[in-house]
Amino acid sequence: MLTLKSFDGGEFGAYMALPAGGYGPGVVVLQEIFGVNEFMRNVCDWYAARGFVAICPDLFWRQEPGVELTDQTEAGWQKALELYQGLDEAKAVEDSAAAVDFLRQHPACSGRVGAVGFCLGGNLAWLLSVRFKPDCAVGYYGVGIENSIDEAGNLSSPLMLHIAGKDKHCPPAARQQIHSALDQNPLVTIYDYPEQGHAFGRRGGEHYDAAAAELANLRTLEFFVRHLSGEGIASAQKSLSDRWDEHVKYEFATRNTEDTLETMVAAAYVNHVPVLTGGVGHEQLREFYSQRFIPQMPPDTSMTPVSRTIGMDRVVDEMVFEFTHTIKMDWMLPGVAPTGKHVKIPLVVIVHFRDGKLAHEHIYWDQASVLVQLGLIDPAQLPVAGVETAEKVLDPSLPANELMKR
Repeated sequence: MLTLKSFDGGEFGAYMALPAGGYGPGVVVLQEIFGVNEFMRNVCDWYAARGFVAICPDLFWRQEPGVELTDQTEAGWQKALELYQGLDEAKAVEDSAAAVDFLRQHPACSGRVGAVGFCLGGNLAWLLSVRFKPDCAVGYYGVGIENSIDEAGNLSSPLMLHIAGKDKHCPPAARQQIHSALDQNPLVTIYDYPEQGHAFGRRGGEHYDAAAAELANLRTLEFFVRHLSGEGIASAQKSLSDRWDEHVKYEFATRNTEDTLETMVAAAYVNHVPVLTGGVGHEQLREFYSQRFIPQMPPDTSMTPVSRTIGMDRVVDEMVFEFTHTIKMDWMLPGVAPTGKHVKIPLVVIVHFRDGKLAHEHIYWDQASVLVQLGLIDPAQLPVAGVETAEKVLDPSLPANELMKR
C-alpha cells in the first residue's frame, strides 16, 4: 500500500503492483462497491504480470479509509451499499484523476496511463474519461453511465465498455441510451455480452462466467497494449492480430482459398500436428485448402475464444473448437466416415509471421479426446478424456484428477 494526495489536500491509500521488469505503462484500477479487496488486488496483480504498473486507489476514504468487503455475505453487501449511497461521486472521480496523475509522475511508469473500472468503478472510468482525459479507459457493465451521457461530447481519448445483456442494474433502456449516444463515436468500442448478468467478470460472484470474463479481459488487455504500450509495439501487434483475423475470415466465413493464400508468404506451411495434415508452399496449400479443408468444415462449426497472446512475430490463439461430424473431414479425421457425433475440444494455434504475412501455423489438439467423443476408442480402457477436456478449459473449477481415481 502507498499514499496518494487528493486534489483538495487530503491523503488516501492505494494498492500498487509492479511488473517483473519494474517499469511499464500505468493502469488505474477503479474499485467495485466492496473497496480495495482481494479481487481488486488480484486485478492489479494480473495487469502487473502483463507488464503494467497498476494501482487501485481507496475511493471510500472520505467516508471510511481501508474498507475491504466481500460479496459473499449479507453484511458485506449491506455495508457496501451504504458506502455506495454515501459516496460523493464527483470527489471519487477527482480522486481517480489524482491516481492517474500520481502514476504519470511515478518513476516506474512510462508516463502513459489508462484506467479500468468495475461496476461503480466502471461508471467512474467513464466519468474520468469525459472529465480528466486519461490516455484511455475501460468500463465494465455500464451501470449508471446513462445518468451522465450528456457529457459524451467531452470524450477525447479511447474508451471501451463491456455491457452485460442481463444486468438488472443496466436495464434495456439504459443500454439503449448508451448505444445511441456512443455507437457513432470513433473513440468508443462497446462489447455486449447478451447472456451475461451483472459482474460476470468477478471471480466467485453470483453471475461469474469464466469464458465471458476471459474474453472481456483479453479485449481490455489488447486495448491497453494498443493505446498505452507505445505506438511502435502496439501498432505492430495490432497488425499481426488483424492479419490473423483476416486469414481466419477467409477460411471460415468467406471460404475463399485464394484470399486465404494471399495472407501467407510463398513458402508458408501449415501443420495440424496430431494427424500431420496441411502442406508446404502455396501449391500444396492451395490443394489442401480448396479440397481438404474449406469444403470439409461441418456447417455448425464454431470457435469460442479462450485467450490470445501477441508477440513481436507471432500470435498464439487458444480456443474451444466444436462441430458435428456430419461430413467427411480429411484434415482432422482422415479415413473416418461421418459419425453424426458432436465434438468439442480445446485447440491451440501458434502462428508465425514474416514480412507481415503468415509464415507457418502449428495447430494442436488432443486427438484422443476427438476419438472418444466419436465413439472410436473406449475411455474406460485408456487414460484419456472426452468432452471434459473442453469443459474444463472453459470452467477450471471442474474436477481434476478423476482418471487417477480409477
